[in-house]
Amino acid sequence: MRYYEVKPLVAGELSEGTVMDTSVHPPIVSKLHYQFDAWLGDVLVTSFPCFLVTEEAKRGLLAIGISGATFADAEVTISEDFYLVQPDVELPPFVWLKVDGRAGHDDFGINQNLNLVMSERAFDVLDELLGLPSASIKRFDDGNK
Repeated sequence: MRYYEVKPLVAGELSEGTVMDTSVHPPIVSKLHYQFDAWLGDVLVTSFPCFLVTEEAKRGLLAIGISGATFADAEVTISEDFYLVQPDVELPPFVWLKVDGRAGHDDFGINQNLNLVMSERAFDVLDELLGLPSASIKRFDDGNK
C-alpha cells in the first residue's frame, strides 16, 4: 500500500480552552479548542500538534475501518478575522483526529519529522470529499518508518 506525508493547512490555532502538557515534545493535548482564522475548503486542518477533520470525513474514515487514529470532540470557534475575511463562508462541523498509529504501517501515523502520514485508502476517502486543496502532499518513503 502507498503512504503519503501530508502537511495540512494551518487554518487557525489552538485557543485558550486547550489543555496541553508542554513539558514533553510533542506536547500532549488532553482538551482541544481550535479557533479558525480562515477556511479554504480542506476536510483536514492542523495546528501543531493536533489535526481536525470534518464530521463527513470522520464518517467516511470510520466506514473503511481506519487504523492508527481515533476521534474526539473539540471545541471549534471562529475568529473575528474569519468573519471579516470570509463573512459568507459556513464552516462545517469538525472533530479532533487523534493520531496514535505508526507511520507507514497504520492508516494514520506521525513520522520522525512529526508530520502526518496516511495510507492511500485513507487519503482516497478525504480526496473524494472536499479534498485537501491547500495541503502539501508527497509520497512517504518507506525507509522513514
